[in-house]
Amino acid sequence: MKESNLEFACRLAKGLASQFGRNCEVVIHDLRSEDKNHSIVAIENGHVTGRTVGDGPSHIVLEALNNPSGESEDRYSYLTRTPDGRVLKSSTVFIHDDDGHAIGLLGINYDISMLIAADQSIRAFTGQDQSNPEPEAISRTVADLLDDLLEQSVQIAGKPIAMMNKEDKIRAIRFLNERGAFLISKSGPKVCKYFGISTYTLYSYLDEIKSSQTDS
Repeated sequence: MKESNLEFACRLAKGLASQFGRNCEVVIHDLRSEDKNHSIVAIENGHVTGRTVGDGPSHIVLEALNNPSGESEDRYSYLTRTPDGRVLKSSTVFIHDDDGHAIGLLGINYDISMLIAADQSIRAFTGQDQSNPEPEAISRTVADLLDDLLEQSVQIAGKPIAMMNKEDKIRAIRFLNERGAFLISKSGPKVCKYFGISTYTLYSYLDEIKSSQTDS
C-alpha cells in the first residue's frame, strides 16, 4: 500500500478500537505485500482473536488475493468464530487504489459472545427459540487456515477421503484453488499428503481444473 494510505488506515484502526473499547479488534491487511503469509500490518486489540502484526490472512483476505481482477466487495455485519469458540460480529472494508483495485483491507471484529450468552439466557427463560447462522472461522495462522480449508474441501466433496475417487478429489482441489489455498507457502505438499496423492497428480488435477475453466 502507499505509505499515506497505510498511515491513514492505521490511524483509523486505532480510532475505531478506541471508540468501541477492548472487545473491538480492528486489523489492517496489506494485499500488495509479496509475503502472502504475513499480511497483517497493523492490529488494535489483537487479544480478541489472538493475532499480532505479521500474522497471516483470513479466509476473505485469501479470496481477495486469489482474485485476478483485483475487485472485491465489502461485507458488513456477518458472524465469525475464533479458535477458542468466541463469536464475533465482523465487517470487512477494502482499501482501493486510484484504479479501483483492492490494495488493503480493514477488518472490524467485535466480540459479542457475552451478549449472545445473555440473549440465550433470556430466550430460554421466556421460552423463545432462535437459530443463528454458523459463524465463519477466524484462523490465527496460515497453517490453521489451510487446515480449515482442507476440512471444508472434504465437506464439499461429500465423502471421506478414503472413499473419494478421482472426480471427488478434483472437486475438493477445485474448491481449494478457488479459495486461494495454493497461495499459502508449502501448501502443495500438505494437500498431497492430505489426499494421498503425488505432486505430479496434484498438478495434473490443477491443469484439468484450469482447462475446464477455460473451456467454459
